[in-house]
Amino acid sequence: MHIMEGFLPVGHAIGWTIAAAPFVVAGSIALRRTLRARPEARLTLAAASAFTFVLSALKLPSVTGSCSHPTGTGLGAMTFGPAVMAPVGLIVLLFQGLLLAHGGLTTLGANVFSMAIAGPWVGWAAWRVATRLGLSTAVAVFLGAALADLATYVVTSAQLALAFPDPASGVAGSFAKFSGIFAVTQVPLAIAEGLLTVVVTAALVGRERSGEAGLHPIAGGR
Repeated sequence: MHIMEGFLPVGHAIGWTIAAAPFVVAGSIALRRTLRARPEARLTLAAASAFTFVLSALKLPSVTGSCSHPTGTGLGAMTFGPAVMAPVGLIVLLFQGLLLAHGGLTTLGANVFSMAIAGPWVGWAAWRVATRLGLSTAVAVFLGAALADLATYVVTSAQLALAFPDPASGVAGSFAKFSGIFAVTQVPLAIAEGLLTVVVTAALVGRERSGEAGLHPIAGGR
Protein backbone atom coordinates (compact mmCIF):
# COMPACT_ATOMS: atom_id res chain seq x y z
CA MET A 1 0.00 0.00 0.00
CA HIS A 2 -0.04 2.02 -2.14
CA ILE A 3 -0.62 -0.58 -4.85
CA MET A 4 1.34 0.54 -7.90
CA GLU A 5 -0.10 1.74 -11.20
CA GLY A 6 -1.35 -1.06 -13.46
CA PHE A 7 -0.66 -3.83 -10.93
CA LEU A 8 -4.28 -4.93 -10.36
CA PRO A 9 -6.31 -6.73 -13.02
CA VAL A 10 -8.76 -4.39 -14.76
CA GLY A 11 -11.82 -6.01 -13.21
CA HIS A 12 -10.43 -5.65 -9.70
CA ALA A 13 -9.41 -2.04 -10.29
CA ILE A 14 -12.92 -1.17 -11.50
CA GLY A 15 -14.57 -3.12 -8.69
CA TRP A 16 -12.64 -1.33 -5.94
CA THR A 17 -13.36 2.02 -7.57
CA ILE A 18 -17.08 1.27 -7.54
CA ALA A 19 -16.87 0.10 -3.92
CA ALA A 20 -15.06 3.28 -2.83
CA ALA A 21 -17.25 5.76 -4.73
CA PRO A 22 -20.25 5.88 -2.32
CA PHE A 23 -17.95 6.53 0.64
CA VAL A 24 -16.26 9.40 -1.19
CA VAL A 25 -19.62 10.98 -2.05
CA ALA A 26 -20.97 10.58 1.48
CA GLY A 27 -17.70 11.86 2.93
CA SER A 28 -17.78 14.94 0.71
CA ILE A 29 -21.24 15.77 2.01
CA ALA A 30 -20.09 15.21 5.61
CA LEU A 31 -17.04 17.39 5.03
CA ARG A 32 -19.14 20.23 3.66
CA ARG A 33 -21.51 20.06 6.62
CA THR A 34 -18.63 19.98 9.09
CA LEU A 35 -16.98 23.07 7.64
CA ARG A 36 -20.29 24.94 7.55
CA ALA A 37 -20.92 24.13 11.21
CA ARG A 38 -17.30 24.67 12.28
CA PRO A 39 -15.59 27.15 9.93
CA GLU A 40 -12.92 27.71 12.58
CA ALA A 41 -11.78 24.10 12.03
CA ARG A 42 -10.44 24.73 8.52
CA LEU A 43 -6.87 25.11 9.75
CA THR A 44 -7.13 21.91 11.76
CA LEU A 45 -8.48 20.07 8.72
CA ALA A 46 -5.61 21.42 6.65
CA ALA A 47 -3.14 20.22 9.29
CA ALA A 48 -4.73 16.76 9.42
CA SER A 49 -4.70 16.53 5.61
CA ALA A 50 -1.05 17.59 5.45
CA PHE A 51 -0.25 15.04 8.15
CA THR A 52 -1.81 12.32 6.00
CA PHE A 53 -0.03 13.48 2.85
CA VAL A 54 3.42 13.68 4.42
CA LEU A 55 3.28 10.42 6.38
CA SER A 56 1.80 8.37 3.55
CA ALA A 57 4.47 9.67 1.17
CA LEU A 58 7.23 8.10 3.29
CA LYS A 59 7.47 4.68 1.67
CA LEU A 60 9.58 1.60 2.29
CA PRO A 61 9.95 -1.35 -0.13
CA SER A 62 7.72 -4.28 0.84
CA VAL A 63 5.39 -6.56 -1.11
CA THR A 64 6.04 -6.63 -4.87
CA GLY A 65 3.73 -4.08 -6.49
CA SER A 66 3.21 -2.24 -3.22
CA CYS A 67 5.08 -0.64 -0.33
CA SER A 68 4.92 0.03 3.40
CA HIS A 69 4.47 3.45 4.98
CA PRO A 70 2.56 5.26 7.72
CA THR A 71 -0.90 6.42 6.65
CA GLY A 72 -1.70 9.40 8.90
CA THR A 73 -5.45 8.90 8.50
CA GLY A 74 -6.18 8.15 12.14
CA LEU A 75 -5.69 11.77 13.20
CA GLY A 76 -8.28 13.12 10.78
CA ALA A 77 -10.72 10.30 11.56
CA MET A 78 -10.60 10.96 15.28
CA THR A 79 -10.86 14.71 14.77
CA PHE A 80 -13.56 15.01 12.11
CA GLY A 81 -15.02 11.52 11.87
CA PRO A 82 -14.03 8.68 9.52
CA ALA A 83 -16.38 9.66 6.68
CA VAL A 84 -14.48 12.89 6.03
CA MET A 85 -11.26 10.99 5.35
CA ALA A 86 -12.61 9.39 2.17
CA PRO A 87 -12.52 12.61 0.08
CA VAL A 88 -9.40 13.82 1.90
CA GLY A 89 -7.66 10.53 1.19
CA LEU A 90 -8.78 10.61 -2.43
CA ILE A 91 -7.15 14.01 -2.91
CA VAL A 92 -3.97 12.90 -1.12
CA LEU A 93 -3.68 9.71 -3.16
CA LEU A 94 -4.47 11.50 -6.42
CA PHE A 95 -1.70 14.04 -5.85
CA GLN A 96 0.74 11.33 -4.82
CA GLY A 97 -0.08 9.27 -7.90
CA LEU A 98 0.31 12.23 -10.25
CA LEU A 99 3.22 14.06 -8.64
CA LEU A 100 5.20 11.36 -6.83
CA ALA A 101 4.45 8.25 -8.92
CA HIS A 102 3.28 6.74 -5.63
CA GLY A 103 0.30 4.53 -6.33
CA GLY A 104 -1.52 5.38 -9.53
CA LEU A 105 -4.78 6.15 -11.28
CA THR A 106 -5.88 2.62 -12.14
CA THR A 107 -5.33 1.51 -8.55
CA LEU A 108 -6.74 4.70 -7.01
CA GLY A 109 -10.04 3.07 -6.01
CA ALA A 110 -8.30 0.19 -4.26
CA ASN A 111 -5.89 2.49 -2.46
CA VAL A 112 -8.70 4.83 -1.39
CA PHE A 113 -10.70 1.91 -0.04
CA SER A 114 -7.83 0.59 2.08
CA MET A 115 -6.21 3.83 3.28
CA ALA A 116 -9.04 6.37 3.24
CA ILE A 117 -12.05 4.20 4.12
CA ALA A 118 -11.16 0.98 5.95
CA GLY A 119 -8.27 2.45 7.96
CA PRO A 120 -10.12 5.56 9.21
CA TRP A 121 -13.25 3.61 10.20
CA VAL A 122 -11.27 0.99 12.12
CA GLY A 123 -9.12 3.66 13.80
CA TRP A 124 -12.15 5.76 14.74
CA ALA A 125 -13.97 2.73 16.15
CA ALA A 126 -10.92 1.72 18.21
CA TRP A 127 -10.58 5.27 19.55
CA ARG A 128 -14.29 5.42 20.47
CA VAL A 129 -14.19 2.07 22.27
CA ALA A 130 -11.01 3.01 24.16
CA THR A 131 -12.54 6.34 25.16
CA ARG A 132 -15.76 4.75 26.38
CA LEU A 133 -13.75 2.22 28.39
CA GLY A 134 -12.24 5.17 30.26
CA LEU A 135 -8.72 4.85 28.88
CA SER A 136 -6.62 7.99 28.81
CA THR A 137 -6.73 10.27 25.78
CA ALA A 138 -3.14 9.37 24.90
CA VAL A 139 -3.85 5.64 24.92
CA ALA A 140 -7.08 6.05 22.95
CA VAL A 141 -5.36 8.20 20.31
CA PHE A 142 -2.44 5.78 20.07
CA LEU A 143 -4.78 2.84 19.49
CA GLY A 144 -6.84 4.78 16.96
CA ALA A 145 -3.83 5.82 14.89
CA ALA A 146 -1.96 2.51 15.09
CA LEU A 147 -4.98 0.37 14.24
CA ALA A 148 -5.99 2.68 11.37
CA ASP A 149 -2.53 2.04 9.95
CA LEU A 150 -2.67 -1.73 10.45
CA ALA A 151 -6.22 -2.03 9.09
CA THR A 152 -5.08 -0.39 5.86
CA TYR A 153 -2.51 -3.11 5.33
CA VAL A 154 -4.88 -5.92 6.23
CA VAL A 155 -7.25 -4.67 3.52
CA THR A 156 -4.39 -4.19 1.04
CA SER A 157 -3.25 -7.76 1.73
CA ALA A 158 -6.80 -8.95 1.04
CA GLN A 159 -6.95 -6.92 -2.20
CA LEU A 160 -3.69 -8.42 -3.42
CA ALA A 161 -4.70 -11.92 -2.34
CA LEU A 162 -8.00 -11.68 -4.23
CA ALA A 163 -6.16 -10.48 -7.33
CA PHE A 164 -3.32 -13.01 -7.08
CA PRO A 165 -4.44 -16.17 -5.25
CA ASP A 166 -1.77 -18.75 -4.49
CA PRO A 167 -1.88 -21.69 -6.94
CA ALA A 168 -1.81 -24.20 -4.09
CA SER A 169 -3.45 -22.53 -1.07
CA GLY A 170 -5.73 -20.06 -2.85
CA VAL A 171 -6.79 -16.67 -1.53
CA ALA A 172 -6.23 -17.62 2.13
CA GLY A 173 -2.67 -18.72 1.52
CA SER A 174 -1.93 -15.66 -0.56
CA PHE A 175 -3.37 -13.39 2.14
CA ALA A 176 -1.15 -15.05 4.76
CA LYS A 177 1.92 -14.47 2.60
CA PHE A 178 1.13 -10.84 1.77
CA SER A 179 0.17 -9.88 5.33
CA GLY A 180 3.19 -11.69 6.75
CA ILE A 181 5.59 -9.73 4.54
CA PHE A 182 3.82 -6.46 5.28
CA ALA A 183 3.96 -7.13 9.03
CA VAL A 184 7.77 -7.00 9.10
CA THR A 185 7.78 -3.29 8.30
CA GLN A 186 4.22 -2.27 9.11
CA VAL A 187 3.93 -3.26 12.76
CA PRO A 188 6.84 -1.02 13.88
CA LEU A 189 5.60 1.73 11.55
CA ALA A 190 2.14 1.55 13.12
CA ILE A 191 3.60 1.83 16.61
CA ALA A 192 5.69 4.82 15.56
CA GLU A 193 2.69 6.46 13.89
CA GLY A 194 0.59 5.94 17.02
CA LEU A 195 3.20 7.66 19.19
CA LEU A 196 3.65 10.53 16.73
CA THR A 197 -0.11 11.05 16.52
CA VAL A 198 -0.33 11.32 20.29
CA VAL A 199 2.24 14.14 20.21
CA VAL A 200 0.53 15.95 17.31
CA THR A 201 -2.89 15.57 18.92
CA ALA A 202 -1.65 17.07 22.16
CA ALA A 203 -0.38 20.10 20.23
CA LEU A 204 -3.67 20.53 18.34
CA VAL A 205 -5.76 20.16 21.47
CA GLY A 206 -3.60 22.81 23.12
CA ARG A 207 -4.39 25.15 20.23
CA GLU A 208 -8.11 24.53 20.63
CA ARG A 209 -8.01 25.29 24.32
CA SER A 210 -6.25 28.55 23.55
CA GLY A 211 -9.03 29.39 21.08
CA GLU A 212 -7.06 28.99 17.86
CA ALA A 213 -8.86 26.00 16.32
CA GLY A 214 -11.67 23.50 16.81
CA LEU A 215 -10.83 19.91 17.69
CA HIS A 216 -14.02 18.89 19.42
CA PRO A 217 -14.02 15.06 19.17
CA ILE A 218 -10.57 14.40 20.64
CA ALA A 219 -10.61 17.30 23.03
CA GLY A 220 -14.05 16.40 24.30
CA GLY A 221 -13.54 12.66 24.29
CA ARG A 222 -16.68 12.09 22.22
